[in-house]
Amino acid sequence: MTDALVARARAGDDVAFAELAEPHRAELRVHCYRLLGTLPDAERVLQEALVSAWRTIPAFDGTVPVRDWLHRVATACCLTALRDAPPRPAPPDPPFRPPKPTRTVEPQWLGPFPDALLVGLPDAPPGPDARYTADESIELAFLTELHRLAPRPRAALVLRDVLGLPLCDVAAILAAPQDAARDDVERARTVVDARERRHTPSRSDERQLARRFARAFAADQVDGIVALVTEDARLTMPPSPLVYEGGPAIASFLRVSAAWRGGRRFSLLPTRANRQPAFGLVVAEPTGSRPQHSGLVVLTVQGRRISALTRFLDPDLVELFGLTA
Repeated sequence: MTDALVARARAGDDVAFAELAEPHRAELRVHCYRLLGTLPDAERVLQEALVSAWRTIPAFDGTVPVRDWLHRVATACCLTALRDAPPRPAPPDPPFRPPKPTRTVEPQWLGPFPDALLVGLPDAPPGPDARYTADESIELAFLTELHRLAPRPRAALVLRDVLGLPLCDVAAILAAPQDAARDDVERARTVVDARERRHTPSRSDERQLARRFARAFAADQVDGIVALVTEDARLTMPPSPLVYEGGPAIASFLRVSAAWRGGRRFSLLPTRANRQPAFGLVVAEPTGSRPQHSGLVVLTVQGRRISALTRFLDPDLVELFGLTA
């Protein structure tokens, strides 16, 4: 059946091409997101990749599975997009003067990925050499370290250790000698493997902790939030370079934020992002005017405590995640 579809697509049948490509769209979206860091960028480049695949399918010789070929095309489009991207603007700061951070880092233009788009992914196992599971490789801790890498080592690690492709295929996709591809993978592993790997909590523990966090956050109970975090917990706001580490630093940030809102409270809309509990944030206006969307917060849970709060300030995320107050 696939051979017949390929033959029809190579002959210019766009319906046949769609039948070949559509089953892989969701997986390709995730692949582009890992390399690019935000869902809007991934959606845009995925469309470019599908157009490129349609234009070049007459040259597809069938020596690799269609899925692998589409990943090759998508990887090339992602690397082109990263290479040609214009300089990023200065990252936005919070809409108030934040307290002194624990430290600063290089800005990272990362965004959350809705778990709703992970439902129904094709059950295609990675290659035998994969070192990370599909779930682990979309968690924010993994992506944060992955995006410390230059584009080519980033792509090399995803191709080799997430998709599990043979090194020779990674080198071919990257148009690099095999030794160079091996060096890219090894260099990337030293960065990504240095992260603290998350021990996935039970879903009941995670839900209970998320409910307790939501109640405290909505009521501006800073001490209640701090009671839920680990001693070395981090609060970050990609792409802002500010990092707040430990309960006292996180508390200082939350208190300044609450003071700036002047009595306005957050409503929290539960969702999930990057296989982690998350909340869309809406600021209720006491005058009864339209509530203001205020981005998303994603919780990283270790055991029965929160080890990281990742606050995304983009107000469009509430709508992107399909949340309504």
